[in-house]
Amino acid sequence: RTMSENATDEELLADIEYLRKVWQKIQAESKKVGERSLIFYDLSLPRRILRDVVCTETTSIRVDSREMFERLKEFAELYVSHAVKPLMHYKGERSLFEFYDIESEIEKALSRKVELKSGGYLIFDQTEALTTVDVNTGSFVSGKNLSDTIFKTNLEAAQTIARQLRLRNLGGIIIIDFIDMDEDAQRESVLEELRKAVTLDRARINVNGFSALGLVELTRKRTRESLAHLLCESCQVCQGRGELKTAQTICYEIMREVLRESKQFKSAKEFKILASPEVINMLGDEESQSLASLSDFIKKPLSLHPDTQYGREEFDIVWI
Repeated sequence: RTMSENATDEELLADIEYLRKVWQKIQAESKKVGERSLIFYDLSLPRRILRDVVCTETTSIRVDSREMFERLKEFAELYVSHAVKPLMHYKGERSLFEFYDIESEIEKALSRKVELKSGGYLIFDQTEALTTVDVNTGSFVSGKNLSDTIFKTNLEAAQTIARQLRLRNLGGIIIIDFIDMDEDAQRESVLEELRKAVTLDRARINVNGFSALGLVELTRKRTRESLAHLLCESCQVCQGRGELKTAQTICYEIMREVLRESKQFKSAKEFKILASPEVINMLGDEESQSLASLSDFIKKPLSLHPDTQYGREEFDIVWI
């Protein structure tokens, strides 16, 4: 229903015709098989792309597999007639991923920082509640004045943000912090550019105006998991925070834990500290005096044991 809101009559009729043919095939298949038999399954990814993404304005669909090309051609002739003409078999020596530099685009879509052609950049931060986008001028200082520089950067940012939302498949609440603009006309132009850019998105998007704090809020309907969730997993060391405690901080945590356990296990004769080599080295060097003072205080020897299996924030205290 959402995707049909801005569809043309021709696109709606084509979709109706596709569904009619699929239903006819299901009915025909049901008469050939017995009870409890599979008569329909969802399309493969390439066929779903032909059905859901390709439109009458699509000029080229390149497939580097002859077998897949023939399958898609057959499918298009039966169900998606407007996809037949742009469909072509790619025979180049370089792979399509290499030819179109797809790997680089994926890396950009997974990166927190996105460079703008003007020299500015965007910073994307995704949390459970929302996604924030911060716009910065960076090295872009050309133009008649600072106001002109900011305006041009924001215009380019609006276009890039709309594209990145599609590539990253970000959904839910998105807050954009454009660079502050003094003139209302400039703010309206940037807002209009953003609204124009998101019309290319097949997901439902609502763009609100600038808030009193100068932030733009928009919502994008969630369809599937974001690109980052599909291709990445949380760091086991930092637990997805994107940052680590310093080795010195871990040293202090270890010493507090030793003090706590010395009070709990009073019969212990010695405490062994197991941690990463980085942390153990700091305990034996920069924090050696603090460690010696702790040993004197609890009246128990402390031994250090580096282990490469431990991450920086991981450690164990073993009492003997």
